[in-house]
Amino acid sequence: MITRRAFNMQAGSMALLPLISFEKPSTILHGGNIMTMDPARPRASAIAISGGHITAVGSDEDVLALASPITKKIDLGGKTVLPGFIDAHSHPAYSGVMHLFQVDCDLHSIAAIKSAIHAAAQKKAPGEWVLGFKYDDTKTSEGRFLTREDLDEAAPNHPVFISHRGGHTGFVNSLALQMASIDGDTPDPDGGRLDRTDGHLNGRLLETGAGMVERVIPKGETREQRRDGVALVSKMLAKSGITSVTDAYGSRDDFVAYNDAYKAGMLGTRIYCMIGYFDIDKMIAAGLQTGFGDEWVRLGGMKATCDGSISERTARLSKPYIGRPDDYGIIVTEEAELYELARKAHSAGWQLGIHANGDVAVDITLGIYERLQKEMPKADPRYRLEHCTVINDDLIRRMAALRAIPTPFSTYVYFHGEKMVEYGEERLSNMFALRSFLDAGIMATQASDYPPGPYEPMMALQSSVTRTDMKGTLWGGNQRITVEEAIKIGTVHGAYASFEENIKGSLEVGKLADLVVLGADPTQVDPFALIDIPVERTMVGGNWVFEA
Repeated sequence: MITRRAFNMQAGSMALLPLISFEKPSTILHGGNIMTMDPARPRASAIAISGGHITAVGSDEDVLALASPITKKIDLGGKTVLPGFIDAHSHPAYSGVMHLFQVDCDLHSIAAIKSAIHAAAQKKAPGEWVLGFKYDDTKTSEGRFLTREDLDEAAPNHPVFISHRGGHTGFVNSLALQMASIDGDTPDPDGGRLDRTDGHLNGRLLETGAGMVERVIPKGETREQRRDGVALVSKMLAKSGITSVTDAYGSRDDFVAYNDAYKAGMLGTRIYCMIGYFDIDKMIAAGLQTGFGDEWVRLGGMKATCDGSISERTARLSKPYIGRPDDYGIIVTEEAELYELARKAHSAGWQLGIHANGDVAVDITLGIYERLQKEMPKADPRYRLEHCTVINDDLIRRMAALRAIPTPFSTYVYFHGEKMVEYGEERLSNMFALRSFLDAGIMATQASDYPPGPYEPMMALQSSVTRTDMKGTLWGGNQRITVEEAIKIGTVHGAYASFEENIKGSLEVGKLADLVVLGADPTQVDPFALIDIPVERTMVGGNWVFEA
């Protein structure tokens, strides 16, 4: 239990100024090509570490001179070192439990998915739920959505719920609809849709429509299983070079799971845990707010959702989707309700992060932030726009005025390129708009949204720098950025988004010893080969959490 006294002792931690003991280093990394992301010293060859923090950065000669007889010296052999990557929007707790208990439907055909679901059903008693995740209609050879009939064939005696990789759509069988009391006469819920073919339910449930089934699925994970889930995913992230991650829709139970994993020595990455609006009343009642915690597990902002998904093509747009002249996407939460949620959290000391993909949703979200700044102004609120995918010049101007922080999808152009045709070339010139953000002085971040997008930072770099998909198609080339800019977005900007720029994001004296060792210098390779650069080691707090 978090006591009020404990909270008061840590409430001043938002300044996040580390206490460093400049004793002899326990570890020195030398002989490296170190990109520090510190403008005062962009490159170095050696780093000294003590107590999990960096105590010296410089030349081999200068830093090695600080060694004591017991200092561990590690020769990097010319390898490139970067600050650890910061994934500013992901879902580790949510995906961790799914990795443990659900069918991974990241398969290349509907036939293969049906086979995997059938195999899972065979291990369960009739009537027990079969769940799956990471299904993506455009990644299958058939190139179509799963249907109720597909899932009836795969598991006729089990209710089935398969979530789309984007996380905003569910695909269910007849038994699942029956258990949720959904039939042909059930109307679409506010903020969602029960999809139909020729007037009949086809098993595809969009946005809050999926929630109608999700709420009848038993939530049986134990505290230990949630701990094991976050531990598993944190190690997956560490293997890719990620040392910090924002959980962009955490719950009170997730916050407990992260702390449990850390105490058990099972956590491989640092966590900034945003709390979903559904749990914010509990957190406020406990006297908690953004910043509570420590350098390993910290409370982030409050998260709420305005509109739909980019990968599932439900984001709310001002102009219709290509080929669907009557479809503008979905508003999930109306502006008045969003404002009340945001106002409550803002007044209680919480940072705000609202999911806003389409330009209509971004406009609504900025309007809420602008209103709050007039009514209850804060000097440094760091309002976040989770995703902030489709923008225009006016939205950019308003974001810059608020100093708002967008967290655009970093791997989507590369990984989800086949979906981009539904947005059109004109709109793509204003999507994942890193060039526009940087030119306006906006601190955009690197964000995977995993599971919806792959989390690997090297894919993020290539996607942002080349703006091409895996087939080589260019999408919105005007938004390309440089490799150096992409690295800064994935390190320095990520730290700023969580109020932690004083302790992480660059390799400087006094900051945490969080870093990644790469097999090549990203600034010296063909931009189309960035994805192939291997991550050889990842360090968090002076300890290797991954070694190839």
